[in-house]
Amino acid sequence: MSATTDHLSPRAVPFRVPTARVALKPLNTSSECVELDGAWWPRSRDLSHELPALADVLDPLWGRVTRIAVNPRYWPVIPPRIFVNGHVVKVGWFTAELDPHKILLLSYTAGRWDLLVVPPETSAPSAARLMAAASASTGPQSTASDLMTAEQADTSSSYEAAAGQLGRLAAGM
Repeated sequence: MSATTDHLSPRAVPFRVPTARVALKPLNTSSECVELDGAWWPRSRDLSHELPALADVLDPLWGRVTRIAVNPRYWPVIPPRIFVNGHVVKVGWFTAELDPHKILLLSYTAGRWDLLVVPPETSAPSAARLMAAASASTGPQSTASDLMTAEQADTSSSYEAAAGQLGRLAAGM
């Protein structure tokens, strides 16, 4: 006995890696030097996986990214090179010269960009505040470490305030 079905056989659908979470300042046409050009919130600490997605987003906006530098403090493995859109991007590291909360991207055609790196484990509200602060075109310029320190202070003071309020509620019961 044979059976006939109208169901189509399943087909493989290519998996597309989610695009990078990036916030950028508007293009700066003046010659003033800015500390940060925006922020990047990677999903993990795996640079081999995260950097291609970042460069893939930035290539059409800024020009071909040719080199990337990070501080190794928060990155367990730094690949010597990554492949993006058919070209090689060299990856390097600096300890004393580069803020540990920043990534440096270089392009032969368009120059240099510095992005705040929001740690992957950061909560969504904190990440949103950090990305907004790093990509704001107005206000005082802050370093990547200054922004991270300020956010940690805000988060801990909010936690302490909430714990104090919870303690007062519990004492009143």
